[in-house]
Parts: sequence; structure tokens; C-alpha cells
Amino acid sequence: MRKILITGGAGFIGSHLVRHFVNKYPNYNIYNLDCLTYAGNLANLSDIENKSNYKFIKADITSESDVFSLFEIEKFDAVIHLAAESHVDRSIANPMAFIHTNLVGTVNLLNAARKSWGSDLNGKLFYHVSTDEVYGSLNDIGLFTENTSYDPRSPYSASKASSDHFVRAWHHTYGLPVVISNCSNNYGPNQFPEKLIPLFINNILNNKPLPVYGKGENVRDWLFVLDHTVAIDTIFHKGRIGETYNIGGHNEWKNIDLIKLLCSIMDKKTGRNPGTSESLITYIKDRAGHDLRYAIDASKIQNELGWKPSVTFEQGLEITVEWYLNNKEWLESVTSGEYQKYYDNQYIKR
Repeated sequence: MRKILITGGAGFIGSHLVRHFVNKYPNYNIYNLDCLTYAGNLANLSDIENKSNYKFIKADITSESDVFSLFEIEKFDAVIHLAAESHVDRSIANPMAFIHTNLVGTVNLLNAARKSWGSDLNGKLFYHVSTDEVYGSLNDIGLFTENTSYDPRSPYSASKASSDHFVRAWHHTYGLPVVISNCSNNYGPNQFPEKLIPLFINNILNNKPLPVYGKGENVRDWLFVLDHTVAIDTIFHKGRIGETYNIGGHNEWKNIDLIKLLCSIMDKKTGRNPGTSESLITYIKDRAGHDLRYAIDASKIQNELGWKPSVTFEQGLEITVEWYLNNKEWLESVTSGEYQKYYDNQYIKR
């Protein structure tokens, strides 16, 4: 049985990926490593927690001794590395946390894998999951390809760019078998409400202002999280060692257009009069270093590996809204305490 370590498996994308692998591959032993910070929630995985091929490990990837010990004890065959600090606003407020987790944590995992695997690299793989934000910002035309030069603009994207470089360096210097994927904005069930879509769903439910940076003209390519998990699965099993694959949704939206669509869906789903939710839109000072546009060219993964997104944005957004409306207790539980302090500081005091 393959022994696969998935880091950050209690988070948003990670929990969907862990569930996907546990259910689809009963002959794989899946180890979920997460230190359960504010965005990690084991309730996301309550439906599989008793599966025989699943094990949760509470540990911090920034602890070199803990990471080395785990590899020595469990002898993992492969790593899918998702554990990361991932919110741009938080990175602006506290960049060192992103350096520790996204850079130091990644290097700890690379070193542990290298020591554990030695020269026996048959069937071994270190898969690093990254972001399109490492490429910087686009104007009105063009797409990010796998050959686009890196130009990170925030502490978050700089930390992810750095970790990408270290993964490639360990491949070229030490021969570690690696693949990297860079994905566009994910959305879907279980996403922590610091990100745009669940944040605005929560605010609409509570009749709170919808804080829009600048004029809302920034453009993002949106990818449904379950399509992303299938893409990761595809790259893990079929991707070429040493390669990078961009994963995108072919789905560009201006923030303000997305927000207005979300408001319309929320009015319909909650029985409010049309325009009620949209009236909550509040324009605030733009984010520092705010990238104008991200857009992914995902032709490589489609042409080489046969993957393409299966869910339209309208379909995915409907599914996402329904999930949050049906799981208000989950939403309330994760938006209490420290999150409220962060929210007040980030948006109320601007």
C-alpha cells in the first residue's frame, strides 16, 4: 500500500483532497498532517475520520525535528504539500508567519523526504501545490503560462514563489522527484470566510457591509475546488517529474461582477427582495499592492494529461451557496473568537 502524506489536509482544499484520495484509493494509506490553525478544521473530515486507510497527525511543518521524526517513523512514499498560510491581507499584516510556514516549512519537508528516500526514488514523489499569484499581475490581455516569469507582489505570493524555487532547486541539485502545480482562485464548500465568496455569504446572512477593495475592477480566474482535487489527482498519477502544471478554471470575473451575481443568488435563495444584498456593497480603500488581473493558460494539463474543469462558475456558485446555507452552524463556529478580532481590524477600522 502506498503511504501518502497530505499536508494541510484539514484546510479548505486539503480536506477535499484528503476525502477524494481516501474514498477513491482504498489501497492507499492517507496521512493528513495539519497543525490546526484558525483555517484547519477536523469537522471538514468527520465523514471519513473512521476509514481504515486514513490517519490524522497533528504537527507543525515548521518544526524540523517533528517533520524528520514523522518521515522516519511512517516512511511515506509520497508527499502532496498544501499546508500554507494563504491569505494576502494576513500576509501584509504579518509577513513573518508566511515566511515560517510557506518557506521554512516547505524546506523542512524537502529535507525530510530527501533523507528518508535516499537513493531509492522508485515510486517516490514530492508534489508541491502552489498559486498563480507567483506570476504577478496581468493587464487586460494575456495569460499566465508555465513559462511566465515570476513577479510576486505581496508577502504571500513572494513566500509561495520562494517555496516553488526551493522545490525546483531540490530537484535539480539533489535529484528529488518533484512536480509543481499553480492554480487559480479556488471556491466551494468548507472555505474559511476570510476569502471573498464565503466572507460575503456570511456578511449577507448577517446584514453586514460587503467590503469591496477599490472599485472592484480586479479580475480573477475562479476554479471549483472539486475540479482542483481531480486535477491534483491527475498530476499526481500522470504528471512528468520536474514539470509544472497550471490549473485554471477558464473562468475570469471582475470582482464587482462576481459580487453582484452572488448577491442575486443570495436574494433568491433566502427569499429577499431583489437588490437587498447588493445594497450592502461598501467600497473601501484598495489593498496595498493589489494585482489587477490573474488568468491561467491551462492548455498544458489539458493537452498532456486530459484534465479540464467540469463545473461552470454559475453551477459551482449555486452549489457553494447551498452548502453554506445548509451549514450555518459550521459557519458560526468558525467565525467566532479570534476571527472576529481579525475581521474588525481588517475591514471595520479601515
